[in-house]
Amino acid sequence: MTSIPYPKPLTARDIAAHTPALKKIPARTARVTGLLAIAVLAAMLAGCASQAPDISLIPTQTDAVTSQDGLFVQPVKWERTKPDCRGDCPRLSVDSVVFPGVQRLTDLVDHALAMMTGVGEQRVPPYATIAEFEQYFWKTAGPRDEVMLAAKARYRNRYLTVIELNSGQYFTGAAHGITTTQFLNWDNASGRVLDIDDIFEPGGWERFVALLEQAHRQWVNSTPEAREDPEAWLRLWPFQPTTNIALVDIGVVAKYGSYEIAPYSSGQPELRIPYSQLAGILKPQYLPN
Repeated sequence: MTSIPYPKPLTARDIAAHTPALKKIPARTARVTGLLAIAVLAAMLAGCASQAPDISLIPTQTDAVTSQDGLFVQPVKWERTKPDCRGDCPRLSVDSVVFPGVQRLTDLVDHALAMMTGVGEQRVPPYATIAEFEQYFWKTAGPRDEVMLAAKARYRNRYLTVIELNSGQYFTGAAHGITTTQFLNWDNASGRVLDIDDIFEPGGWERFVALLEQAHRQWVNSTPEAREDPEAWLRLWPFQPTTNIALVDIGVVAKYGSYEIAPYSSGQPELRIPYSQLAGILKPQYLPN
């Protein structure tokens, strides 16, 4: 069976190489996830606006209440097969969102989804939007290749819009598909994606990772497949930190893609840290009053 080159996450250096305006911005670390790359791109599109330190950006109400004051969201959904194709045909589907009146965020979601697609060993895709990816896909896809791109507003209030991006890809000849996930924590006032340094107190990230590792162990102990032999599971699927985090009403959610901390059958695991454990770790404005 032919080996299928699954997509690798893009780094800030990849984005910088693809976008001339970003070449002067170095990657913060050698192992940077797509969140930082997208944050760098968003920061180039808008200036930063300061936020008063005594204002909490996380209201105590639930998402169902706070979303009424959040950005207006409209769905965009379609499914297409390769034009003029007969028999087994490549398929592309999009189940995304747009933000009327906030074109910068709408464009960013479109760009981020396009960048989450796989192009084999090629690190920087030769496209920057879903429309450009579609044209590329019809030219290069195998007969049963399928790509699904999705975005939804995971959490909204008057200050923040948290978007969850997902891509699912099946390559002809593979045993099954592969999924990836990405969060964008968007500051409505400044019009940019928040980075780790925006959210965490100095030294807070290391303390957060320790809490995340505890949550991971609890997740392993509650997972039926892992509970039979947790130590063997952890040797195969050890904990690893991720910067793919979302600020939501219940706390901070960390989400992993396929094969990152569990086998394919486990889907995309989520670990959750409640705000009650994050005092002194998150900056005060990212804690509920």
